[in-house]
Amino acid sequence: MTEIHTPRLLLRRWTDDDLAPMADINADPLVMRWVDDGSVLDLDQTAEAIERWEEEWDDEGFGRFAVELLASGELAGFAGLSVPEYLPEALPDVEISWRLGRQYWGQGYASEAAQAVLEFALQDRGLDRVIAINRLGNEASENVMRKLGMDFERETTHPEYGYALTVHGIDLTEYEG
Repeated sequence: MTEIHTPRLLLRRWTDDDLAPMADINADPLVMRWVDDGSVLDLDQTAEAIERWEEEWDDEGFGRFAVELLASGELAGFAGLSVPEYLPEALPDVEISWRLGRQYWGQGYASEAAQAVLEFALQDRGLDRVIAINRLGNEASENVMRKLGMDFERETTHPEYGYALTVHGIDLTEYEG
């Protein structure tokens, strides 16, 4: 079982106990406003998403980790790696992404989790490059990308929803954590 410990977080595979708290995160319109068409997800849709994330672990050898607070055991959200099939122009790059519940924003958890995911990508999975795809205007995620040392590469358009996206990248052979 793949687990990563950071000073405040445990990044781990998904369990049945994660469904309800992740569904609560996905049901928050403020959390979801930057994701896909901005729609919230219900319990069944969240279960399907977690199932897809777990299948990606099996298929690709990486995926989205459940992010748990070490101090309380609460599920804060996810951070991890995925193949950005929704944006064919980005392939074959691997994408890093994160989504945390609103109560966990502004405390450095996203940056801490994403740093650990980049180290995992380089050291554990041997990836030499990772990208982040962000909806234009999502400043909080842009800040995390800057903290990770990712560079702006280009602006593009979401092929399904038509809004502007930014693509940032990092060469992990130069990554210093």
